[in-house]
Amino acid sequence: MIDLPRRVPTNNIEQNEIDLQVEPAGKFRIYLGSAAGVGKTVSMLDEGLRRLNRGTDVVIGIVDTHKRPFTELKAQAIEAIPRKKIEYKGKVFEEFDLQAVFERNPEVVLIDELAHTNIPGSGPHEKRWQDVIEILESGISVITTVNIQHVESLADAVEAMTGVKVRERVPDWVLRRADQIELVDSSPEQLRRRLLHGNIYPADKIPTALTHFFKYENLAALRELALRFLADETEEEMLNYLSRIHSEGQWETTERIMVAVTGVSGSDQMLRRAARIAARARSDLKVVHVVQSDSTNQQIRSNLEKLHALSDDLGAHWVELQGDDIAETLVHYARSERITQVVIGSTHQSKWSELFRGSINKRLMKAAAADGIDVHIIARRDFHPEN
Repeated sequence: MIDLPRRVPTNNIEQNEIDLQVEPAGKFRIYLGSAAGVGKTVSMLDEGLRRLNRGTDVVIGIVDTHKRPFTELKAQAIEAIPRKKIEYKGKVFEEFDLQAVFERNPEVVLIDELAHTNIPGSGPHEKRWQDVIEILESGISVITTVNIQHVESLADAVEAMTGVKVRERVPDWVLRRADQIELVDSSPEQLRRRLLHGNIYPADKIPTALTHFFKYENLAALRELALRFLADETEEEMLNYLSRIHSEGQWETTERIMVAVTGVSGSDQMLRRAARIAARARSDLKVVHVVQSDSTNQQIRSNLEKLHALSDDLGAHWVELQGDDIAETLVHYARSERITQVVIGSTHQSKWSELFRGSINKRLMKAAAADGIDVHIIARRDFHPEN
């Protein structure tokens, strides 16, 4: 991970102005892996031990060692915050204790599995990443771990690739908030060997893992996803740094991207695809929905609410426009916002509708082409991964 320098204020007056404007916040470091077993937790513990040996006050908030002796030995060398015991559906679970971290008030806390869903009643938040954000805002630094399949904009691609449902997800903006993201890399061959040796899952789960999620082609694709994601983040940091120091030259992209959503089935996958296109183009993403005068059914309204929430998780900007002619309304907005690329889904219009009204996509593409706007048509897929 490239650690880019920060601009140093030139005088005390400027520093005082910054102090008045910026609340103290903890530093945020993420160890990113392509799959379970690459060594994220060990890397996080090693970083904690290095800081502890330099005199930093480091504690373990929560670490899942999976009963691996090597990992447990490292964890024993660092003070651990006692876990909170929660009874849920007749069973007792141990969860991360957010309030105990605030009472202990360390300099740095190690928190495993950023995408974890908290047991109901264990704390104020549903997701562990929400706990982490609150800790950072209190001024405590956090070192954490996450696998690439849990990144919201990539989760649907991983589901399609592996056939396994990704239930726990972290919004893209949370990862972008990190001061450092470091990839913990491992080859597919090495991961499969570790799995066979019992270093990842219990013996009874190994055969299924080898023939499903841990297939060689899956691991290779997940590794490539992780490498590309990190490369995108690193390049974005470099562009931001060059912008901060007012470097001369054409470093910033001129691409402006929008995606049109309707709330029909498959729009969430199209939105994630558009987010990946925007990320690679170094562009913000505008998510546009055209509200027509005729009433929208309850299912569509429900889907739109979910799309709006997903848009927020992806760091995109939600826009609602009024207009009876969808194609004309979208193109007018694209012109006014100087959009360079439009992402739309394949149409489900009936033949009669196309005959009397004309295809929305065809009219949009024709109007966009006249203004030099590129149009991406994304196929809608009703994919149902394994439960």
